Amino acid sequence: MLRHKDHFHGSDLEKIEELYKIPKEKILSFSGNVNPLGMPKSVLEYAKAHLDCLSAYPDREYKDLKRAIAAYADCPEDFILTGSGSSELITHFMSKAAPKRALIIGPTYSEYERAVIINKGTVKYFPLREEEGFSLNTEALIEKLESEPSLLVLCNPNNPTGTNVSTEELRRILNVCMEHGVFLLIDETYIEFAEDPGRISAVPLTQEYENLAVLRGTSKFFALPGLRLGYMITQNRELYEKFHSTETPWTVNSLAAALGPVMFRDRDYIEKTRALIHQERERLYSVFKESRRFSPIRPTANFMMLKVLDPELNSGLLFEKCIREAMMIRDLKNFPFLSDRFIRLCFLMPEQNDRLLSLLLN
Repeated sequence: MLRHKDHFHGSDLEKIEELYKIPKEKILSFSGNVNPLGMPKSVLEYAKAHLDCLSAYPDREYKDLKRAIAAYADCPEDFILTGSGSSELITHFMSKAAPKRALIIGPTYSEYERAVIINKGTVKYFPLREEEGFSLNTEALIEKLESEPSLLVLCNPNNPTGTNVSTEELRRILNVCMEHGVFLLIDETYIEFAEDPGRISAVPLTQEYENLAVLRGTSKFFALPGLRLGYMITQNRELYEKFHSTETPWTVNSLAAALGPVMFRDRDYIEKTRALIHQERERLYSVFKESRRFSPIRPTANFMMLKVLDPELNSGLLFEKCIREAMMIRDLKNFPFLSDRFIRLCFLMPEQNDRLLSLLLN
């Protein structure tokens, strides 16, 4: 079994501050994958005017919140489960589904593996291979589904590779999963950053398949990691009832329940984010593509994985070089199937990206 080792997460600014003696407020985090625009102004203004909501319990059924999510994600309200962030929902899902054998498409987010293991399941990884551009080999995966798992886990777009799987390919995978009694959990944390989310989203498929759950959060796209608001979409009534019958009441706090509808309706913020990320994604990819020091993996979200070509450099040296200049990138050597030849960076504002480019390319 492949296991993730300790590493700096994008949220570990306190650890960085302590170790490197750099005030966390001065660190530019290219590791956290959070929207560089910051939280929507509409959310901030609403929060200031409605802080008194914290003096009351939220609606136990979260009707207004689910109505807003349903309109935003274009799915039925009764398909929606809410939670205190997507990480909590991953843990809850694994405890309710209790998969004996999980197949995880990796390299990817370590929380899937951890949640399976603490619920007494076993994990195998299906590798995204460098020689295939870290794209999913659907035919090879389908062969594995015939005998391997009771659960398949896929992040789309995938973190840290930035590659994705189309909706039509997901349909093929789901059909095979149905044949072999495999449940598919898809994490769409980064899908809102994609050029065409509708081309790769599995949310429409939740209305066709009972062996599917789609996970999303608000930490990355809406720049609200401290709010702790996530949601899951599934038509599987058995899973839905397990959540409802055993979950702790009021897992989403009153402020998150109130702010959710505000952020999901802020079309101006959503469009500005997509325009900014598209611009910087294309620009930085082109720059690194022409570099002799790095080889970029074609990104589809708000971050990009780079292979280090310079034999005198590695991911650890590059992390140190950047953090000494108060810029934090992600060292990927501890991810399954990767090594100290890979780093990841997310896209911030143009002038901030230029600072990082100057450091990495010179």
